[in-house]
Amino acid sequence: MRLSGNHYNDPPSAPPPSEPSSCEGFLGRPSLWGKPADPLITPPSRACAAPEAPAPRPLNPPSSGAHYRHMQRPKKFVPEPFDYHQEIEFTIDTLTNLGQGLGRVDGWVVIVPSTLPGEKIRARVYRNHKNYSDADLVEILDPSPDRIDPRCPLFGQCGGCQYQNLAYDKQLEWKQRQVTELLQHMAGIEFPVSPVIPSPREFHYRSKITPHFQKPRAGKIDAIGFLIANRRQQILDVPECPIAMEPINTALTGLRSLVHKRANSYKRGATLLLRASAGAEVLTDPKATATELVSGLEFKFPAGDFFQNNPFILPAFTDYVREQAVADGARFLVDAYCGSGLFTLTAAPAFERATGIEVSEGSIRWAKQNATSNQIDNCEFLAGEVEDLFASVTFPGAETSIIIDPPRKGSSPEFLEQLFRFGPRSVVYVSCNPSTQMRDLKLFTDAGYMLRAVQPFDLFPQTRHLECVMTLAKSD
Repeated sequence: MRLSGNHYNDPPSAPPPSEPSSCEGFLGRPSLWGKPADPLITPPSRACAAPEAPAPRPLNPPSSGAHYRHMQRPKKFVPEPFDYHQEIEFTIDTLTNLGQGLGRVDGWVVIVPSTLPGEKIRARVYRNHKNYSDADLVEILDPSPDRIDPRCPLFGQCGGCQYQNLAYDKQLEWKQRQVTELLQHMAGIEFPVSPVIPSPREFHYRSKITPHFQKPRAGKIDAIGFLIANRRQQILDVPECPIAMEPINTALTGLRSLVHKRANSYKRGATLLLRASAGAEVLTDPKATATELVSGLEFKFPAGDFFQNNPFILPAFTDYVREQAVADGARFLVDAYCGSGLFTLTAAPAFERATGIEVSEGSIRWAKQNATSNQIDNCEFLAGEVEDLFASVTFPGAETSIIIDPPRKGSSPEFLEQLFRFGPRSVVYVSCNPSTQMRDLKLFTDAGYMLRAVQPFDLFPQTRHLECVMTLAKSD
């Protein structure tokens, strides 16, 4: 079980052999740029190159990874129900939770990236699975009225964004529907999901990106960017990203140039880091101290560590979590995945006492420093042992509210067993992966907790990702 604030993301196309997991969104482990590094062909950032203004696009944009398919039929290709590169016409019915279009041909499911519900399309099949097929988009025969021109010319090739071709209000509607369907199908619960809280910025919101490059060849570095959509090894060159903050894009140009000039200093591939600190300075050293301002509070943390990377929505996000935590009248607060103290410190003024718990002693040190610098004196931070995280908590469970914000894999059964034994009055469960959140919800209901509210937040516009906040209260 991992409760550290230094989480890493688990994207749809993560490379072997290991998958880091995080709530950051397509971010890998940063290495010290400018020095030889271990190969880190890590998950892509929500990133793709962008011109200064949107360019007109045809109605037959390249489907994800289409340009990188083998033209010859693969040896292991299964020829049923479609032949390799057979072209088929059908209508897209819905979107998958990976943001891909799903339709049916004679009842057989076919999944096609870069398509939208209601569109009639022509697609080219490249893989048949046991109960569905994958296909590349060839042509949009009848476009959706919700389709818009993507701002990024690499949309459909870069693995970062899935929804740049969909009007933003419709993105929010689909994300709300996604959470509703997960509640129904995974938790077996019919419950009203609140409309998704939108991001104040639809573009240029990301405060951190981590471009990658592979081992230099003949003294030269090829692409510096992110994984090609639906590919596990190939990197797409990304000179600019329209969802990254403007200072990051400015710094990226110089950093890319420097890396190319210093190609001979890299013996292997590496991952670069660009973190906007307090909205202006861009840090490239993971050990440098980053600063983020949230609702008048100043948070400091290592630039390479996890911190929510859409600062523009954080005031509304943390305000809502605090309001839900205090709603049942709890006197005390426990933040069980506290990291550098984001939720603990933004919520502490609403409680008599607050405690943040982490297994990472480094994160605890930063949380304590942040409490001191912000003059918040009604909270403490504890480096808890995995086996007994709540051992040092002196608050009575019946008068305590708990905030949990686990990594994408969700909470472990061992952690939840400890939480249920502690018996908090209410739980505010924050998650960047509603699928694992709904899995855990079943355990909460079995333990006597009732669902009170479900509120998604769009921390990641133009992508399939979101943050979902569930409020649970212990039954009388």
